[in-house]
Amino acid sequence: MAQATRPAKVGNWSESAQRVLRERYLMRRGKEVLETPEGMCWRVATAIARAEERYAKGPTAVQEAAEAFYDLMIDGVFLPNSPTLMNAGKDNGLQYSACYVLPVGDSMEEIFEAVKRAAIIHKSGGGTGVSFSRLRPKDSLVESTGGKASGPVSFLRAFNGATDAVKQGGTRRGANMGILRVDHPDILEFVESKLGGGITNFNISVAATDRFMEALAKDEAYDLIDPHTREVTGRLRAREVFDRIVQAAWRTGDPGLFFIDRCNGGRANPVRGLYEVEATNPCGEQPLYPNEACNLGSLNVARFVRPDHEGIDWDRLDRVVRTTVRFLDDVIDVNPYPLPEIDQAVKDNRRIGLGVMGWADLLQDLGIPYDSEQALELGDRLAAFIQRAGHEASADLAQERGPFPNWARSIYREGPMLRNSTVTTIAPTGTISIISGCSSGIEPLFAIAYSHIVGDRHLTFVSPTFERVAREGGFYSEALMERVAQQGMVRGLAEIPEEVQRVFVTAHEVAPEWHVRHQAVFQKHTDNGVSKTINLPHSATLDDVARAYRLAYDLGCIGITIFRDGCKDTQVLHVGTQKEPAKAEAPSGVPEAAAPEAAAAAVEAAAEPRGAIKPRPRTLRGVTYRIDTPMGAAYIHVNQTEAGEPFEVFANVGKGGSDTAAVSEAIGRLVSLVLRLPSPLSPRARVEQVVHQLAGIGGRREQGFGKRRVRSLPDAIAQVLAEHIGLTEPGVEEIEAARKGTQIQGAHDLCPECGHHTLVYQEGCSKCYSCAYSDC
Repeated sequence: MAQATRPAKVGNWSESAQRVLRERYLMRRGKEVLETPEGMCWRVATAIARAEERYAKGPTAVQEAAEAFYDLMIDGVFLPNSPTLMNAGKDNGLQYSACYVLPVGDSMEEIFEAVKRAAIIHKSGGGTGVSFSRLRPKDSLVESTGGKASGPVSFLRAFNGATDAVKQGGTRRGANMGILRVDHPDILEFVESKLGGGITNFNISVAATDRFMEALAKDEAYDLIDPHTREVTGRLRAREVFDRIVQAAWRTGDPGLFFIDRCNGGRANPVRGLYEVEATNPCGEQPLYPNEACNLGSLNVARFVRPDHEGIDWDRLDRVVRTTVRFLDDVIDVNPYPLPEIDQAVKDNRRIGLGVMGWADLLQDLGIPYDSEQALELGDRLAAFIQRAGHEASADLAQERGPFPNWARSIYREGPMLRNSTVTTIAPTGTISIISGCSSGIEPLFAIAYSHIVGDRHLTFVSPTFERVAREGGFYSEALMERVAQQGMVRGLAEIPEEVQRVFVTAHEVAPEWHVRHQAVFQKHTDNGVSKTINLPHSATLDDVARAYRLAYDLGCIGITIFRDGCKDTQVLHVGTQKEPAKAEAPSGVPEAAAPEAAAAAVEAAAEPRGAIKPRPRTLRGVTYRIDTPMGAAYIHVNQTEAGEPFEVFANVGKGGSDTAAVSEAIGRLVSLVLRLPSPLSPRARVEQVVHQLAGIGGRREQGFGKRRVRSLPDAIAQVLAEHIGLTEPGVEEIEAARKGTQIQGAHDLCPECGHHTLVYQEGCSKCYSCAYSDC
């Protein structure tokens, strides 16, 4: 099999696809790339097809399977999850699954055994989900030592710290999901555990029970239960807990909600009585039993649109679904799982998760607006079709190979045998959608077009469907494409017909309820869960978040994650909420706290011509500070006058020529300008105001812990300036801005890899549309 000849067919790879393949997927020796994208597809196809040998298949049948798998990937109609592409056939000992759930028992030995297992999984390229619901509450008695328990949140931080120390096989960043039941006594501490920062390697979700949701609907209290003693330790009003969840999610995007009773009562718990689902994988769409993993892959449904753009080629889709189910079942047999317990758990139930990507592209190709009843009707039909074809394929495999070992104890025992306990999952498609050249999962497009600047090259990427429609409609022009790229959307452009504007909507133009309804439609026909980010505009209120959470439960979703634009973004030039106007006795424009220094500053200001900027002396002395930021190591240099007053600031971070470097230089220049402009404030008082404006600005990722935590590049500059003049770091504004409607405009984040402003949060993860960097 290893010497079989690769088929002649070649793929059509975009520049972005080729870049991400070279950097993360293709075999290499040091910096030398050793294979082509076609070589990767053949490597993976032949490695997975070897499973056919276990079922008395001869060399010809194995070769045919490999060729069929190769065609799927080369044609861009299907790709497995990233670990399979990265590791299959490389003989590196690294496993092929993306998602795992680990049990965490209520003893120090069990807890740190789980930490060790998580580290092993992260090292080999997977992500982990852990439930902390078995851990006894904070401050409860530990009989063996006579001490007090530190509680679930302390161990959440321990897991987070361990993840920081592990890079996923050098190609994938560690990712986790932490879950706690809503009836755990420490639930409020857990809900707000990410507000103070530091927990950067976890998404968190509250396991909301049906009892809690009923109490919320009736505005009642519910019981808190000690998982160690099973005794009721108190009661909380459901609405108070829900409000705290909503407030935290509005600020940080976490926690999500995981409707645990619904999950355990549905197809995601196929072996009831034997197991119970406690947690999900990092992006929330894959409920798993303890020690289980799931092999995932996604269909690019946009490739099944008929050439006349009048519908879907259902016959071809049926054939492809059957081949992909075989592929994913084969992965189970050849996957070198990192731990024997995982190997056993996976093979007992043989979960697979076939999902979709390219949904937004398919709708646009057919001229259907994302936020329309027609889109929901088609989504319902498509998901039902894939579910039926997938289960039929699994039944055929069961006849050929036998059912999954726990089938006789499963919810399917009265019907046809199935090879797999679950068949479908709508998983995140971060980088594989870039490789396939399609939109992510069932998400709307994040932009119709965007610009990508690399050195002297200025590249404009435009949705190929929009470009086709523009040419066919007679309104295409290079100038229009540039305008679309500049604003990322087509709404409000007079040259574009209204019906076209209606079809080509982007994520933040779609009302939240349409996001939730799409998730619910696909969940209706999905065995496991659905990865979907409910995008909210930055101006969204707490009530908007609450309505989305309630709607998800009402419509039958297993879980929900919201993301308010800007709640994690680096607000590059955000200057924060304004201070209260100065009191009358203070000089005009001077905050009250600075008034004592105003007189001395006024003397200095009077010496300068009105409106003049202080000239820079030929030489200045200063000090350089090194500080780690989410964008990399920053070097911030503060120069001062002979009198010891701050005069100018230089900030350097990122590669020369990158947007990150440009932004850091820009902030330094603006701070320097503030210090040199005429003002009744002394230079020190001006620095204090700069610190107050920049401190606490939060980014999507953080660096460090406690007092050393750096939330963003502006926050890093504020910390250095505060240290330089001996200030104490000020706090950040509270969530009352949400209630009062005072909002700050958000934007897409800067990518830490390439520095471009195309890092977006989708499907529970951040990914860059320029360089395909991914957080998970």
